[in-house]
Amino acid sequence: MKLDSTLSAIVTGGASGLGAATARMLAGEGVRVTVFDRSAEQGEAVAAEIGGVFANVDVTDQASVAAGFEKARTAHGQERILVNCAGIAPVAKTSSRGEPHPMDMFEKVIAVNLIGSFRCLSIAATGMAGLEPCTRDGGRGVIVSTASVAAFDGQVGQVAYAASKAGVAGMTLPVARDLAKSGIRVMTIAPGIFETPMLLGLSEDVQQSLGQQVPFPSRLGRAAEYAQLVRSICENDMLNGETIRLDGAIRMAPR
Repeated sequence: MKLDSTLSAIVTGGASGLGAATARMLAGEGVRVTVFDRSAEQGEAVAAEIGGVFANVDVTDQASVAAGFEKARTAHGQERILVNCAGIAPVAKTSSRGEPHPMDMFEKVIAVNLIGSFRCLSIAATGMAGLEPCTRDGGRGVIVSTASVAAFDGQVGQVAYAASKAGVAGMTLPVARDLAKSGIRVMTIAPGIFETPMLLGLSEDVQQSLGQQVPFPSRLGRAAEYAQLVRSICENDMLNGETIRLDGAIRMAPR
């Protein structure tokens, strides 16, 4: 799928980090972009910067998501690209200091990272399926979700996060198979240690220490590199039903 002004896209979690970099990349190629996020101030700023649209969306709320899709489609028409970047990563052990893992926290992480991703991709896919093909192979759209290396190398305190991201990786192939007849490709990216707002809030020494854990290149990943992979996925029709680790060959230690 060639990225150009004939296409529209939705990026969840598009107000910062990986999502904002992806929104900027797509808009730079002429794609009409709608940013979904709960942060109105940041989301409006990114949308204004790229000439796009902002929708204040909570991916855990069906009505909020439906309203976001309606706003995006009213402004830009049916999207052919969805990138799921919305996510949270609180930390808690399975059992600690005589207390079990807070179940409300576990449920919220699953609700945002896994169910939120599926909620958005299911709505997007239903709309894409009604479009005319736009590629030589009969492609109608592309969906990219975000997992994490924690899906495979979850660390101490990451049980909820790792479970949610493993779910995102696990649903990639069956969703791709479900949507194959509609010409909709489905991929997932599993980033390693990246320059997200959370990590950039740490000291320079801590950032360097984390980056040195990466075999090569020995640094934190950049949001633009995530966006670059999204671009490659959109443009390469044979990429489908797979989770790609974007991690510099790191394998996370228990702590």
